[in-house]
Amino acid sequence: MLFGIEWDTSTNWAFAVSILPILLKGLIVTIQATVVGFGVAAVLGLVLAALKSSRLRIISWPARFITEFIRDTPLLVQLFFLYYVLPEYGIVLPAFLTGALALGIQYSAYTSEVYRAGIESITHGQTEAARALDLSPLRTFSIVIVPQAIPRIIPALGNYLVSIMKDVPVLSVVSVLEMLNVAKIIGDRTFNYLIPLSMVGGLYLILTLVASAGVRHLDQRLPKRGIPLK
Repeated sequence: MLFGIEWDTSTNWAFAVSILPILLKGLIVTIQATVVGFGVAAVLGLVLAALKSSRLRIISWPARFITEFIRDTPLLVQLFFLYYVLPEYGIVLPAFLTGALALGIQYSAYTSEVYRAGIESITHGQTEAARALDLSPLRTFSIVIVPQAIPRIIPALGNYLVSIMKDVPVLSVVSVLEMLNVAKIIGDRTFNYLIPLSMVGGLYLILTLVASAGVRHLDQRLPKRGIPLK
């Protein structure tokens, strides 16, 4: 008896064990969507940050507008646009890829600001030294500025990795069988929502703890000092 409710412990444990393999399949989809979405956000965010750092307004202003537009538009609207509107123009993507791209595009606006802060934290002397060595602006950015900026922003990028992971359930609206969607289907069919949803909460807790520990470990291992130019 707990909180006035009597539970059949053996039956509940048997039910939990029986649905665990199905939830783990949804867990794999959740991890895959998180990895793909974060990869898109990391790459596209860096591109946007580089464009916004340009001294040419014809390049920086459109990049700033795109960033604000993405950041101020709900993720669900972007997801519906990619899933329902693009097919009208002959662009048909699988539901999983559509969802992962929507996550990546949404969070690229946030990661671009993280990259920008990291880039601006690099002393101007590094750029001057690279210019004195006759390095092109592109090589200066790619081999001098970025390698120094990224170690400084690992914690912030890690926070967005966890945020992307927790936003993956949004993909259920386009029929992606991620972990929470699987738990909901199990609840609909068995009329037992408590156990599958509780298990999903526990699995998400484990995922976020592991991801946070990995980010902290990476943050401690990467050097944050400047790059000596010879």
